[in-house]
Amino acid sequence: IRKSIEELIGKITSDQALRDRFTKDPVATVEELLGVELPEEHINQIVDGIKAKLSLDKLGLDKIGGLFKK
Repeated sequence: IRKSIEELIGKITSDQALRDRFTKDPVATVEELLGVELPEEHINQIVDGIKAKLSLDKLGLDKIGGLFKK
């Protein structure tokens, strides 16, 4: 699952349209990117992992950006 999350994060962060689609319908977007339908428990783990990583990335970027404005 961790490998899938890392691969998908790379795709989602590099494509704004894909990121927007993930924001609107994360389960369908992940299933489409993986090319398979997974059991709900597995897909939710992947979606939650991606959301957590994207949130951490945004938090880190915001803090770094704030340092340079001072």
